[in-house]
Amino acid sequence: MNDKTNQIQTSDTPVGKMENDRLQGVSAKTAALVAIVLSIFVLLTSSYLNIQEFYRNTIFITLIVVLGFFLYSPNKKKPDQKFSYMDIALIILAIISIGYITVNYTNLHVERMSQANTTDYIFAVLCILVVFEITRRTIGWFIPILSVLAMIYAVYGAYFPIDFAHSGFSLDRLLYRVYMTSNGIFGSTLSIASTYIVLFILFGAFLSASGASKLFNDLALAIAGQRRGGPAQVAVITSALTGSLNGSAVANVATTGAFTIPLMKSIGLKSRFAAGVEAAASTGGMIMPPIMGAAAFIMAGFLGVPYTVVIIAGIIPALLYYIALIFAVDAEAKKMGLKGLSKDNIPEVKAVLLQRGALLLPIIIVFGVLLTGRTAIFAGFAGIIAVIITSYLTKDKTNRITIQKFFGSLVDGAKGSIQVAIACASVGIIIAVVSMSGVGSMLAYNVIDIAGGNLFLILVMVMVTCIILSFGLPSTALYIVVAVTAAPALVQAGITPLAAHFFVFYFGAMSNVTPPVALAAYTGAGIADSDPMKTSWTALRLALPGFIIPFIIAYDPILLMDASEGPVNYGSLLIAFATAIVGVYALAVGMGNFIRARLYIVERMAMIAVAFLLITTNQMFDLIGIGLFIIVMIVHYARTRKILEATELDETN
Repeated sequence: MNDKTNQIQTSDTPVGKMENDRLQGVSAKTAALVAIVLSIFVLLTSSYLNIQEFYRNTIFITLIVVLGFFLYSPNKKKPDQKFSYMDIALIILAIISIGYITVNYTNLHVERMSQANTTDYIFAVLCILVVFEITRRTIGWFIPILSVLAMIYAVYGAYFPIDFAHSGFSLDRLLYRVYMTSNGIFGSTLSIASTYIVLFILFGAFLSASGASKLFNDLALAIAGQRRGGPAQVAVITSALTGSLNGSAVANVATTGAFTIPLMKSIGLKSRFAAGVEAAASTGGMIMPPIMGAAAFIMAGFLGVPYTVVIIAGIIPALLYYIALIFAVDAEAKKMGLKGLSKDNIPEVKAVLLQRGALLLPIIIVFGVLLTGRTAIFAGFAGIIAVIITSYLTKDKTNRITIQKFFGSLVDGAKGSIQVAIACASVGIIIAVVSMSGVGSMLAYNVIDIAGGNLFLILVMVMVTCIILSFGLPSTALYIVVAVTAAPALVQAGITPLAAHFFVFYFGAMSNVTPPVALAAYTGAGIADSDPMKTSWTALRLALPGFIIPFIIAYDPILLMDASEGPVNYGSLLIAFATAIVGVYALAVGMGNFIRARLYIVERMAMIAVAFLLITTNQMFDLIGIGLFIIVMIVHYARTRKILEATELDETN
């Protein structure tokens, strides 16, 4: 956990600075140069340079891998281990192995008619080993192990149980598919990373350099600081705003948590609760448009829909998640009798907007450009240009994007792209095996068969599968894994493709607060100095009301506002949204065990039942759920009125 935090926090050094305990002198300057070249390459190939997709991907991943070997230590327990000759050797091997197919791609497919030779296969093995090593360093062991298992399955498929067996492929054919075509390492996911994803990460880097993080913090304080348990509400709002740009739960905790967790502790919240709030709030950033942890771009590519369809679909689920979290936090604050911050310590909204409000314009411009039907690439460029211009419109001169900050943002953007790009490349191996073997369809059939066709059981099984498969993975990697393995089961069960992919991604993201591998919670625990496991259980309890949202979407995808399934009925949308809010509120107070006072066990069970009744589109269940909710609220308010009146009288006396 501490190692992960240390890696993330290297981005919080002065803008663009590559110096750290691992890199010194020439190695630090070389790494900075590689980062700048990488960012400029992405900007040029996404605009003026017309390079064939395969060549763009190989050059891009070469630069990413080289930068990764510079920045990431071979030993996670020693993240500051000095840059060594072994790292140099691996960089050279990466350049040679990827450079070989870059130089020989046309020769292989045109002159040799796609007939690979022994040398081709040797370089294929070397390239795969390099990808495994950089993936291990940047992401961990899970993806390399999963990729190896996938390759074993591809070759020895005939020896697997009959439900998952296939005829098997030769090792030569597998290596050819993974290394020598655009269907493996250098495939579609890497294409998305080398264009849309990195461009928006660069947009986030420029926005951060302009002082947007300070704007988000101050704006959240101004809006929610005086509310009951104000700092906890501030954490939720700040993490939502920050997470909408960086999309990494761990990075979000490491950055915003350094401010929000001590603030929460200052008003009397327990350390584990403060860390849990931040972890749950930061996890929501992964499903928050417009970037959604970079998964939005991959999802659009997988589904073959415009990027705007995905971000519009993500608005209501993200909003419901944060509403549910605010309900949960408020219930805890009432239970503890907490109050907000003093007015003297809170900035005014007007003052914040006058000081830095112009920095909101780039975000508005990006959304506006996307809604006009322009491409995400165009929107990313527009956003970067807008940041540079608006940085000169604020009163604070330190917000301005100077030449130094410009190049610093290029460096930070490249650094922030490493994990995402490596994940997209390495998972390409798994995607190749899935497409070759058809294991996705087989897994879907078996899930449906085991569940006996019961949709709720299918959803529960897929939920658990997604959480387990996503343990320890960054957003892009976890989405790709669950999209190719779990989503087909939901589509085959009759759920719309968009709803199916949102369901699996949502629960993949929730792995960040689900024990035993709750990385966001563990990062928060490190900042709060609390017990990691207790913190993860607290974070899970707070996030739990949001767990019913994907189920609601699966049963009724109207909340995704997907016009491709027909015109959106806004009356039905409003009803679905209202019942969803009642459902998440009921689960929040049921899990938090507080409305105006602690709940009786019957009230608590009734509220949890309300949440489950409101999941489906069954009108009878909806009526029963709403009726039960009204009854519980009336009974609770009636029984607590005398208690609260007596308490107020005692306080007056």
